[in-house]
Amino acid sequence: MHRFVLAARQAAAGQCGRGPGGCSRGGGTDVALRGAASLPAGRQPRGPRREGSVRWSSAAKASAVKINEKASREKILTLESMNPQVKAVEYAVRGPIVLKAGEIEKELRKGIKKPFTEVIKANIGDAHAMGQRPITFLRQVVALCTYPNLLDSPSFPEDAKKRARRILQGCGGNSLGSYTASQGINCIREDVASYIERRDGGVPADPDNIYLTTGASDGISAILKILISGGGKSRTGVMIPIPQYPLYSAAISELDAIQVNYYLDEENCWALNVNELRRALNEAKAYCNPKVLCIINPGNPTGQVQNRKCIEDVIHFAWEEKLFLLADEVYQDNVYSEGCQFHSFKKILYEMGPEYYNNVELASFHSTSKGYMGECGYRGGYMEVINLHPEIKGQLVKLLSVRLCPPVSGQAAMDIVVNPPVPGEESYAQFIKEKESVLNNLAKKAKLTEDMFNKIPGVHCNPLQGAMYAFPRIFIPSKAIEEAKAHKMAPDMFYCMKLLEETGICVVPGSGFGQREGTYHFRMTILPPVEKLKILLEKVKDFHIKFLEKYA
Repeated sequence: MHRFVLAARQAAAGQCGRGPGGCSRGGGTDVALRGAASLPAGRQPRGPRREGSVRWSSAAKASAVKINEKASREKILTLESMNPQVKAVEYAVRGPIVLKAGEIEKELRKGIKKPFTEVIKANIGDAHAMGQRPITFLRQVVALCTYPNLLDSPSFPEDAKKRARRILQGCGGNSLGSYTASQGINCIREDVASYIERRDGGVPADPDNIYLTTGASDGISAILKILISGGGKSRTGVMIPIPQYPLYSAAISELDAIQVNYYLDEENCWALNVNELRRALNEAKAYCNPKVLCIINPGNPTGQVQNRKCIEDVIHFAWEEKLFLLADEVYQDNVYSEGCQFHSFKKILYEMGPEYYNNVELASFHSTSKGYMGECGYRGGYMEVINLHPEIKGQLVKLLSVRLCPPVSGQAAMDIVVNPPVPGEESYAQFIKEKESVLNNLAKKAKLTEDMFNKIPGVHCNPLQGAMYAFPRIFIPSKAIEEAKAHKMAPDMFYCMKLLEETGICVVPGSGFGQREGTYHFRMTILPPVEKLKILLEKVKDFHIKFLEKYA
């Protein structure tokens, strides 16, 4: 804009300059004033019109046209020229339904009347956004690391100071603001390895196999980048559960791999059936090279917790079919149902004996974002990769080096997840009280959600054994399905959009996660406070009954 005004001024002044043929500074203005003085009284001079303080001559207009022509040239980056793999990426949890929710929020702020006073975003597992309080000890350590002057403050407990000093000693210049090694701070990787050994009852873990990541998502994407190769029928096939967390389908699209769906058994509490794995694998061999098997346990969006026998069967299948296993275990602290227990793939693999433990390639993932911590914004996480070829290990470190290092504050937060206060330490009692309060509250909300959904006609919800979501199955009448088609929407997207517009509740249609043909679901988080969750569920109940009546 400044360049445009400057060009116009120069043109209005006759392209004044100091060289031959140029006029003296201000000469254009003097001529204009002299011309105005010779006109009869009361008559305005004709000529260049004023635009603010700028007078526009024909030369200025011509210059402006030329500049506009240059400004409106074709864009280099368009939908046609962009990377087609990126265009193919879809991410349902922040998709069209969430954009619509944002528009409605703006309308509410402007005072536009709606049948509700607020939008309840139950579309994503963002614990602190839903009112969950941070764990005090974790925040104390990160605060001390961020501002070391606080290490002299009597307001902070000594066990928090001890951990902060250890983390800072691992940082360049004793500062959280320095880059770290690409794999992450060494002492934190040591703490992760110790945590895995405690969790898995003494199964050894090597810090050199630990990679700190920007949330679990970063690690999953990095491993997939290393794994995916080939073209035509040799393109890498990645087996993912349906329903799945859309990170997987998005990453597979971006990397131009082949998505191979295997279906979880909804009639059997979303169990994982090896016969279904074999069906999916054998069918996929006709058009790709399946070599990766992804498991989410506890499940997202389905909330199931796989039992020990199921995990053994999956490991045997991967060993038999030579598949690289990815175990997404970010909800390992979120187990609620009696009789359910989290078993890590690493532990079961080890207990199955050396033939399995020394051969099956496994990457497992954890995060600060879920569990009892809910620290999504810190983007802290880790992956443990075992049985990786030594040369590939070097390639993985090289790939991770491109992004320099994960956020260092996130690394510090991850350290507290794996190295919390222990009995006898000053902060232990408060830490345990806060942790158990969060997890007990989530267990109550899981049961409340399951029970209330199953009282609604035309809705069925499997037991919420773990994680922090419900994925109820909803009946949608044929009349509503026809109307959805007329609006060029999936039936469950149509349902969820109506729910949002009439109640202010934002949930994600099951089609964004995948579901069996002819079935419809939605995913919602159970994170809202209990009283707000009750209101939300009552609103869903009332809406669903009216929806069935309208489209009966």
